[in-house]
Amino acid sequence: MKTPQGKKQASPDDQSLSQKQTFIPDLFKGKKVLVTGASRGIGRACALSFAGLGADLGLLSLRAEGLNTLKEDLLHISPDLFIVQEAIDVMQAEQLKVCVDNVKKSLGGIDILINNAGIYITEEANGHSLETWQKTMDTNLTSAMVTCSVVLADMVAQGWGRIINISSMSGKVGEAYGSAYSASKFGLIGLTQSIALEVAAAGVTANAVCPGWVATDMAFDQIQDSKWCGLNQIEPNDSMDIARFSVPQQRFIDAAEVAALVTYLASDAARGITGQAINICGGLSVH
Repeated sequence: MKTPQGKKQASPDDQSLSQKQTFIPDLFKGKKVLVTGASRGIGRACALSFAGLGADLGLLSLRAEGLNTLKEDLLHISPDLFIVQEAIDVMQAEQLKVCVDNVKKSLGGIDILINNAGIYITEEANGHSLETWQKTMDTNLTSAMVTCSVVLADMVAQGWGRIINISSMSGKVGEAYGSAYSASKFGLIGLTQSIALEVAAAGVTANAVCPGWVATDMAFDQIQDSKWCGLNQIEPNDSMDIARFSVPQQRFIDAAEVAALVTYLASDAARGITGQAINICGGLSVH
């Protein structure tokens, strides 16, 4: 798969180093972080960032092989890192609830929750399949509600916690031929705001991060998908350049940049920020 302007994407070591240069070493020493959709893209970048800053990690993903590779890379960063990983389909709500509870017990708690698991399916609203609609909702929205429901009571009891939900620019402005995705990401922002209000007085914050075009496999798969290109009347050979040039910075955001924002929101420096949906999009929106 080609990358924007032929640039090499950052390696795991590059990403970890960038976070160490940005934040204080051992900033999250003793903290327990759970990341869903951790095996690739933004979730992987978040795991690398928190590992480089001393946190112990719970990692969930549908892709067992990706989790194994990630664990190897994480232990390369920090050989003493405590990692709990589970391969699970987050669509299965009851199984997810049990899984998160087991990870919580193994880690000795969850202080920071990053809901990153997500899918995108191109489909016209006219005649939209109920099956793909429900699959998108279950993956992108319901799974976040389930994980939050498992960890919130402990966060409130200890008087500290961070919930960071990875939404999207499409969670603020509807996307043609991605109505299920947009609806789920709008819903994720609403969930974030409601939780933030409920737990604000308890020292727990909840925020959403809204990326634009990020250099991930999921985004590149969407941009180069023949169905997506056809519905948007874009030539597949031009789709990557069209997406890139739609961004004022004329580049794709790196997943490590999103992870840096997530890391900041999880820190004590961001304790006054809650209930927000923060863009990271290279100027794609200035609202």
